[in-house]
Formats: sequence, C-alpha cells, structure tokens
Amino acid sequence: MMDRSLSSPRTGLSSARSGRLATGVIAAALALVGVAGAQVTGSSQTTTDAQGQQHESATITVTKPSKKTRESKKDEKVKSTKDTRAEEKKEKKLNPLVGKDADLPDKQLYDKALAQIKSGHFDVARLDLNTLLSTYPDSQYQMRAKLAIADAWYREGGSAALAQAEQEYKDFITFFPNAPEAAEAQMRVGDIYFKQMDVPDRDDKNAQHAEEEYRTMLKQYPDAPKEILKEAQQKLRDVQEVLAQRETDIAAFYASRENWPAALARYETVQETYPQYSHMDDVLIGIGDAYAAEARAVRAQVSCAANLKNTPCLPEGAKSQLEQEFDGKAAAEYREVVLKHAAAPHAEFAKERLAAMNLPIPQPTAEDVAASEALEGSRAQYTMQKRLALLFLRKPDTVTAAQMGDPPLDDPAPVLAPEVAKALVGSYKEALNPGAAPKAVVKDATPAIEPGPGEVPPQPRTPPGQPASNAPALPPTLSDVPAAGAANDTGAPTEMTPASPTGASPSGTGVGVEVLTPGVNTGAGAASSLPSATGAADPNLGLKAVGPKDNSALPPVEAPAAAPDQVNDVAGKQTPPAEAKPAGKKNPKPEFDKNDESSSKHKKKKGADKLNPF
Repeated sequence: MMDRSLSSPRTGLSSARSGRLATGVIAAALALVGVAGAQVTGSSQTTTDAQGQQHESATITVTKPSKKTRESKKDEKVKSTKDTRAEEKKEKKLNPLVGKDADLPDKQLYDKALAQIKSGHFDVARLDLNTLLSTYPDSQYQMRAKLAIADAWYREGGSAALAQAEQEYKDFITFFPNAPEAAEAQMRVGDIYFKQMDVPDRDDKNAQHAEEEYRTMLKQYPDAPKEILKEAQQKLRDVQEVLAQRETDIAAFYASRENWPAALARYETVQETYPQYSHMDDVLIGIGDAYAAEARAVRAQVSCAANLKNTPCLPEGAKSQLEQEFDGKAAAEYREVVLKHAAAPHAEFAKERLAAMNLPIPQPTAEDVAASEALEGSRAQYTMQKRLALLFLRKPDTVTAAQMGDPPLDDPAPVLAPEVAKALVGSYKEALNPGAAPKAVVKDATPAIEPGPGEVPPQPRTPPGQPASNAPALPPTLSDVPAAGAANDTGAPTEMTPASPTGASPSGTGVGVEVLTPGVNTGAGAASSLPSATGAADPNLGLKAVGPKDNSALPPVEAPAAAPDQVNDVAGKQTPPAEAKPAGKKNPKPEFDKNDESSSKHKKKKGADKLNPF
C-alpha cells in the first residue's frame, strides 16, 4: 500500500473539486508508470494552522491486486476454441510462408490464389497459379502452386473436376516424389475415389480403386506424418467394410438359392481377405450352414442296403464318411465363432447350432475374449443423424467399420466356385473309392487306337535299344519314321503306302496305311504281290480309281437342222430367220388366250373356268 499526500493553499476552487482533480492526476500518473490493475482510492480534508489559515490535504491510496485476483482475471481472458486453433493450424500448414517475403510478386500471386480457393473462386485461383508457374520458373512457390492447383480441382468437386484433380496429384507425385507433400497427394487420390463410392449392391469400381490407392500410400510412404497414416488406415478399413459387405450379400443370395459351392466361395473369400469385417460372425455361420446343408443332402441319399431297383444309392460306408466330413467342417466354423468372436452379436447362434449337433460348446480364453471385446468396442454406433445420412444421401454404410488394427495390404488368391465344386466332387470320389490310389500320369504313353473292321490290332512295340523278341514288332510311330531320303537302321529308306483293303498284311497300323519294310515287302515284285479284286495284280495297290463308274464313250451331240434364209425384197438381201418380221404389221401383238388370266379389256372367266388353272 502506498500513501501520498498533496497540500495546496486554498484557491478559488472548492475543496471538493480540487480533491477530485488531484485524485485524477495521481491516477493518471500511476497508469503511465505501469501500475496496472491497481485499485486507487483518495480522500481530502481541510485543516487550520496556527495562523488561522486553512489548508486542504488529499490522501491517495493505491492497492495492488492479490495473486488470486490476478489469476481470476487471467482466466477471464478470451480463449480461442478448438475449431479456431485447428483452422489456424491448417492455414499455417497450407501456407507456412505467411508473412515472409510478402513484397515479392510470386508470393503475392500465391497468397491471392489461396484466398480465392478459400472463397470458392476456383477458376480465378487456378489462373493465378498458372501465371505463377509460367512467369516465375525459379520461384520457391513452384511446388506449392502445383499442389494448390490440384487442391482447387479437388475442392470444386464433380466427376470431371475430380478426374482432373487425380491427374494433377499424380503429376505432382511424378515431379516431386521425395517431397513431404507427396504422401498427402497420394492420400487425396484415394479420397477422390472414396468420395465417389456407391452402396455395396452397385458398381464397386470406385471402391476397388480407393482400396488400391490407400494401400499404395501406406506402402510407399511409411514415414509420412502419423496423422495422415492414421487417416489412410481408417479410410482403408471403411473401404474394405463396403467390399466385404458386397461379397457377403452375394453369398447370401446364392445360399438362398441353395447354390452351396458359389455361396462357400464368396464366404471364404471374405473370411480370408477382410478379417476385420463387422459381420464376420455371420460369415462363419454361413460357411457352417453350407456344409451342414451338404451333410443333410448326403443323409437324404438312399442307402444301397435298401435294395431299391432303378434308384441311385450310396454305399453305407461312403455315406457315413461324407456325413462325418461335412458335419466336421460345419462344427469347426461354429467353434471359431465361439472362440474368436465371443463378443460378436450372433455368437449365441453358433452355440445353438453346436448344441443341436450334440457337440460340446468350447470356452474361449481370457485373451480371446479381451481381443474380441476390444474390436467390437471400437466400432461406432448408429445415431439418428447417421441413419438419415445413409437414407437420403445414399452413402455406403461404414458406421460399424473397425477403428483399430492394421488393415491387410495384400489380397490372397480369391476362392472360386469351380474350385469348391471340384473339392466337393473329390470328397464323393474318395468316399466311393477309399482304396483307390491316384493314377500316375505317363507322359510317353501312346493313346490306344481301336482297330477298324478287318484290321489287325496293334501289337506291343519293342522299346528302342533293346533286342527284338519273338513277339511281332509294333508299327512305328511318326517319331520313328526318318525324314524323306534319310537312311534308317538298315541303310534303306522307309516308305509308307496305303494298307490293303483286306487288311491281311501283318504290318497294318489300323489308320489306313501300311509300312513297307525294305527287303521284305518292297522291290520289283512287291506291287505284283498285292492282288486286286479280279485276282490280277492291282497297279493301284488297293486304291479305287478316281472317275465315273461308266467309262464308255458319250454319244455324239445332235445339232438342230439349219433354218432356210429369207429374202428381203426391198433391199435384195437375205435376212436370218431370227431377224425376220411378219409382213403387214409393224409391231405384231400376241393373240389373247382366254384360258390365261382375265383382263379389263376382255370378258372375265365365269363358272368352273374361273377355277381352272390350266
């Protein structure tokens, strides 16, 4: 506390007025010297001295605020909200050079373009940015201007603008692959397709592209800021939620039509590709139900012990084996739901199915229960606002997508329906032939050829390099026949001629040719040794001659008699009969035949003549 007293002789001013004036002067002085927040009080009084003169004195008291009072006033200051601080941080991130080099023309163009983007004037902003790129090629804002152009297209929206934004972002990644903003550009490419995603029962092209772009971002930029990586992972989970929902809906459709191989293929694809799907318990139960349906189909088959005629049946052993196999696969899927998805909404359905099969219900471990509860607890809940957005905006449902865990970055090979059907058929074959070993495939085996009528069946061929046995030799294959003019093992060329029609030759191959072995059935007398149908030597070696059956000479052609020439009396020249015209008429007309069609100039047919076509 500080007390200061001022004394002044009495003047024409009143004592109260002078006291207030003095108090105001001292308060102003204290404010100038920096005593802020102090409380100033003053009082004045009049005294009389020994000489009888009156004097006025003013007392001013300055009280400093306590520490508690200062802290309360400090709390009363206006604080920026969370949204304001986030907006300022975003502005600083977009334009970190704010306030620096403000007088440079390229900086002014860049700031102006950012202001235009913020105001929604995207075409004006792109014009300024393109001017910056073309006018100042060495500017430090070249990279940021390139990225700002892509941002302008992205914020404008629309299919055409988003396509142009994708191209601009990819160009930025190509020109500046090592820039810190490259990860953000790749992230925006995924956002472009994420914005255009449709509901699961529509075309999934945009969802597939979004998944691919987010995976590329996470693979190529693992050192990106944590905020961007976290956002990319969450959006990848949302995209995979939509794709998994699509596959599950298709599987449910096939299951309703009892097309179990197709349903199993879709369900197993979801199980292996999207492990964080929100309805994984339903997927596993669907797989178990499909195998349970196959087991019921096996039970419905008639056993061969019934001795029913003309009825397909299964042996009792094969039927029992197939039932155990399919029931075992169904029970395994139900157990996985109970053990790995204990906190899922439909885990009780799996327990009911196990109880219906008279199987014990397993108990999950504490770790499995905690992991399932953490995964299910990370999912968001539906609100009225979210339901209205899904209803009116026709957006894909990503509300229940997982909020934790690493999404898979690579897809395994999809399960195809033909493969599942082939596996089911293989189970039937194995059950029907339990002791049959798989047949070994011999690559060098020659396919058997059925002999034709009158032909000798082929005999076993002696392998090359081994001595010939007493068994007749096999006819050579095409690989055993040397090239034209080349010498064989005996030093003579091998010829192939058509087989005899009777098939009496022991070297017939069954394919209409006969192999002539040098020195055996070749030579001068070989042709004469093949008899013809008349008993004489056949020069055609059994082949029919090409030509008509009747080779007798044709009769001569009978030509018509020549018509006599006519004499033209006017010109005195002979005219051929074809050019002669009847005399007396220039253009003769043919006579009308009443038996022909009727006309308007002649009388129409009547009665039976009208029906007579002749």
